[in-house]
Amino acid sequence: MTTPDDSPTIFSRIIAGELPGRFVYRDEDVVSFLTIAPIRPGHLLVVPREPIDKWTDLPEQTWASLMATSQRIGRALEPLFECERVAVILAGLEVPHCHVHLIPIRTEADLSFANADSSVSAEALDAIAEKIRTALQG
Repeated sequence: MTTPDDSPTIFSRIIAGELPGRFVYRDEDVVSFLTIAPIRPGHLLVVPREPIDKWTDLPEQTWASLMATSQRIGRALEPLFECERVAVILAGLEVPHCHVHLIPIRTEADLSFANADSSVSAEALDAIAEKIRTALQG
């Protein structure tokens, strides 16, 4: 099952290069890019290329790839952002395209979407993306 009305999602448009995205990872199944309104520094999304709305509708192989990539990136985030954990949220209400939020946290209070900061500068986001890309290469 794809998105409800089969129109491109904002994530599909980012993946296609129609909209800008600060990518930290790409392969044939999934991509990962920073969110423009991070809850905490290092908050990013892992997104399947196929625009399927609900995670429960993903083919098993896509789900496996999404989780393996999330785990790999989560392991890279831990030392970079000196966090207690990298939280995983699969909410999916804001964009009808399955996506995993990875958020470096120190406490559960760090998980509130009310903490989203849409005023982070482009330069700060670029620096964070480069830091994560470098860690993933090593």
